[in-house]
Amino acid sequence: MPSQVNVGLIGYAFMGRAHSFGYLNAGLFYNCDCMPVMKAICGRSEDAVKVAARRYGWQSYETDWKKLIKRDDIEMIDVSTPGNQHATMAIAAAQAGKHVFSEKPMANSLDDAKKMVAAVEKAGVKHMVGFNYRTVPAIALAKRLIDEGRIGTVYHWRAQYLQDWILDPEFPLIWRLQKKVCGSGALGDLAAHLIDTARMLIGEIDTVTATQETFIKERPLEAGAATLEGLVGRGKSAQKGKVDVDDGVIILSRFKNGALGTFEATRFSGGHKNYNFFEINGSKGSLRFQFEDMNVLEFWSADDPAYAQGFRKILATQSDHKHFGAYWPPGHIIGYGETFINEVAEFMDALAKNRMPVPSFVDGMKCCAVLDAITKSCKSGKWEKVPKV
Repeated sequence: MPSQVNVGLIGYAFMGRAHSFGYLNAGLFYNCDCMPVMKAICGRSEDAVKVAARRYGWQSYETDWKKLIKRDDIEMIDVSTPGNQHATMAIAAAQAGKHVFSEKPMANSLDDAKKMVAAVEKAGVKHMVGFNYRTVPAIALAKRLIDEGRIGTVYHWRAQYLQDWILDPEFPLIWRLQKKVCGSGALGDLAAHLIDTARMLIGEIDTVTATQETFIKERPLEAGAATLEGLVGRGKSAQKGKVDVDDGVIILSRFKNGALGTFEATRFSGGHKNYNFFEINGSKGSLRFQFEDMNVLEFWSADDPAYAQGFRKILATQSDHKHFGAYWPPGHIIGYGETFINEVAEFMDALAKNRMPVPSFVDGMKCCAVLDAITKSCKSGKWEKVPKV
């Protein structure tokens, strides 16, 4: 059993900072038998990555990801780059015998996702995909209540992921709005999270039909040097470029267990900053969750007497609530950053116990299969079968 693992992180912007937060704080809250060592961070801009290494707590930095992967003192590679680089980097890391953690969506195509799974399985390394919302205690509690039969047979899943950060038509054409880099827009950025949560809570999706729209067709090109700031780190130029990804998508689905599902994802929903919502209706109860109030799960039970029925709010901060026990006394809530601490703790525990982390690349591939079917449906206008993987 390894007592520590030397980590190399590729990417220093929004997700790079979030993952760094996880590595930096995992040992503060979790009694990890295997501890992450923040060995090196990698980015193309030497000025920016040098600052990131100092600010985030990394021992060294690289500007060439291939050099990072070849380093003998690196045992685990974290891929926190735009989606078009995930497959190339993850496969190279696996071939070098490194454990691999990749951000979501795992790949920009189902074919690339399959290649990534094949590479890590051939190499025999541990692998995990970054669906951080799985580690929200309230969502884990929803899973527990479903598994205990508290809501009975599941009939409906409805979910929305709503943001508004690109409403302004003068917002620049960042990489998240370019298909060659990100693969898709709201579909891969937001709906992928909803799909993974649905798979975790309800089960596999069988068929889908969907429609999508790009509301702003052109945007100003980016200008200026790379920075460490969140989603937007550069200014804009007078020139404009084409937006070739979806701004919003609506999906109908049928699950293999007979449940019906609806999904909506958009970055054009004014007033919503990170509205990750789902509701599940069953024969004996219903569950409701909304990430902007992330510590609370709402539960309605048909077993309650009629005069007392209604959605009750459960504060998911008990010590026996999964993913919360490592933190504070009941009622002392956690936030977005803790989901990345939880992810790191899951990977470290898997290394210590020689098991596969959850969610693995197989989960990432299955999500990509659903995304593939949705993309086909948006083009065909028909119900499409989710490919078997």
